[in-house]
Amino acid sequence: MSHAPRIPTVVSCTLLVLSLGVGATGCGGTHGNPLSAKPYDAAGQVVYNGPAGSQKADPDKPLEITAKGKDDRLTDVTAVDGNGRYLAGELAADGSRWRSTAPLVAGAHYTVKVSTENEDGSPGLRTLTFDTAAAKDAVEVEFGPDAGTYGVGQPITAQLSKPVKDKAARAIVERALKVESTPSVEGAWYWVDDKVLHYRPKEYWPTHATINVHSNLEGVKIADKLYGGAGKPLKITTGDRVEAITDAAGHTMTVKRNGEVINTIPVTTGKPGFATRNGVKVVLGKQYFVRMRGTTVGISAGSSDAYDLPVYYATRVTWSGEYVHAAPWSVGSQGAENVSHGCTGMSTGNAAWFFENINEGDIVTVVNSIGEDMTPFDNGFGDWNVSWDKWRTGSVLTADLKAGQSKVNSARLRPGV
Repeated sequence: MSHAPRIPTVVSCTLLVLSLGVGATGCGGTHGNPLSAKPYDAAGQVVYNGPAGSQKADPDKPLEITAKGKDDRLTDVTAVDGNGRYLAGELAADGSRWRSTAPLVAGAHYTVKVSTENEDGSPGLRTLTFDTAAAKDAVEVEFGPDAGTYGVGQPITAQLSKPVKDKAARAIVERALKVESTPSVEGAWYWVDDKVLHYRPKEYWPTHATINVHSNLEGVKIADKLYGGAGKPLKITTGDRVEAITDAAGHTMTVKRNGEVINTIPVTTGKPGFATRNGVKVVLGKQYFVRMRGTTVGISAGSSDAYDLPVYYATRVTWSGEYVHAAPWSVGSQGAENVSHGCTGMSTGNAAWFFENINEGDIVTVVNSIGEDMTPFDNGFGDWNVSWDKWRTGSVLTADLKAGQSKVNSARLRPGV
């Protein structure tokens, strides 16, 4: 028996759509049968390499679906997991086979719909379901800070449970870590090291913004035998824009709220040899009482610089022990000279006011100090001391995008291009 040649419109459209990872086709063909005809059960036409019974599929192996008979063919295949993620695949031009072109998600439930047609062009449909095995080696992610309200300088952090070094693997991780703010602002991740990322906007967060952070990494293949793990979503909000600017040479601190000066405070900062760091710092926390000892910052107990003091209204800005705090013993020097061991000291009354008006995530900037500059990542949140252009190079995704654009621009400048 011979048959008229089939029109290949359906196959080519399906191939295009599947290559884009989309599950629905937007065009059709005619085979003498109405497209609205109810599909028959194509169970006898379809063979696939999925697991049998209660077994689970190996997510490291591609999914393959084959037309069983020589006169049968596949016209469309869609595979989607329980989170609505489509599995990209490629359909052979003759409709004999479909094969996934992207990794399966580990620990997922898949529903696969296979459209077929027989030798007469009648449409068939077969629905398959299977589960993939859970990942044996997973990279979990923990976002910070804790949920709550913060100042507009607060970066978002992502702590990975396992190191990720490969550039392609980092791109997969970074693409799956989502930060959305209302109002919307431009921002980017920065790889601090193999296990830590920081996210910040181009400028400070807007006031009274809502920031939602979540991960789409769970079950996603990152590298050979390595998959993404769980990540609890995070929601924080921002308050007013509160900034404290300490002029170490002028011995004053100016405090602003939403751009308006609300207080000017006489202070003392670090003396020579202990000069306060210049740059932008972010409030890490507040403690009503802290016992401060020189030995904790490398000053020997017998030194003339040794100290052991009860300190009140302490606002911390570095992990190495820099605070803004009450220093009643140096009131005579406040506003006139720098006599501290690196902290910013003020009267007890002013420190109490500052303590009440400053919050975690607010901004403390020191200018005109003879000290070193605040480092970006190893001593608190110095993220804002990195220029935006340099910050973007710390993101695998934006760095690649910028490099690609540079190549395009260079090509445009070459003669004859």
